[in-house]
Amino acid sequence: TSLQDGIHAGGCDSVAYEALSFFGFHFSNRQISRAPLSACAGSERRFYPSFFLQSHFSQNVKSSAPSNNPTPKHVAIIMDGNGRWAKERGLPRIEGHRRGAESVKRALKAAQSLGVKYLTLYAFSVENWNRPQDEIDGLMNLLDRFLADQLKDLLKRKIRLRVVGRYKELPQHIQKRLRDAESRTAEFTGHTLALALNYGARTELIDAVRAAAADAKAGELDLAGLDYDRFRQYLYTRDIPDPDLLIRTSGECRLSNFLLLQAAYSEIHITDVLWPDFNEKHFAAALDDYYSRERRYGKTGDQIQTTQTS
Repeated sequence: TSLQDGIHAGGCDSVAYEALSFFGFHFSNRQISRAPLSACAGSERRFYPSFFLQSHFSQNVKSSAPSNNPTPKHVAIIMDGNGRWAKERGLPRIEGHRRGAESVKRALKAAQSLGVKYLTLYAFSVENWNRPQDEIDGLMNLLDRFLADQLKDLLKRKIRLRVVGRYKELPQHIQKRLRDAESRTAEFTGHTLALALNYGARTELIDAVRAAAADAKAGELDLAGLDYDRFRQYLYTRDIPDPDLLIRTSGECRLSNFLLLQAAYSEIHITDVLWPDFNEKHFAAALDDYYSRERRYGKTGDQIQTTQTS
């Protein structure tokens, strides 16, 4: 099947061809997924940013731009699609979460092998308490087993575990496992796995403001000299650098209250792959996408090029 046939089968040929031509992509006749892009549904003609196109066509597109970005120190992932993966297969939702736990192991292995020092996974949000109680109980049981099973591996591979979020609101037995794992891996400096548990960026911001206000009242913080670098010491991620790359699976294009401050300058990679299917190949594709970006931090492209060549 040619690229043209594949795009026609997806039902969004005019959008795809216009956008791909705009970004200067060139293709040979290779087979692509015949599944329609969810965002192409309907007749409305829309403009799609480069990260969206690259994520959907990552197996067929290679950026011609040379990479000027070093390996990202920190990759954060919104692990989405467990429920849909299970529903598509006629399985209970908890089975999707169980398979998703296997993807966590693969992502951690890929991060370590590809030189990513920090990996943050959005495991359970403050909003997830609104889910059915049986699903919450199943998630807590999976987390309990994951921590019990993986601690030995974390110790063997010298990976530090960090909990990001209001973990003291989690069940007591989960808290105990988390404290034990954090304590026993605290001395490792090579790689860090951060689990965002009972996490929400807005909750984090409120907690940070409260802590900063308390220090200001005690005379330990000069609000007149407060900047982001000082304020970030009150965030849950105070000892973790801001993410260079944020990956979201399942094709959804939103941040879902995840690392809103820290991800201000993160590159974003969206992939259609549902989290239980995410593997080392998909992790590497996300990094390839990252390497193709020009990170400007408010500067112009010419300024960046001048800095890189000087």
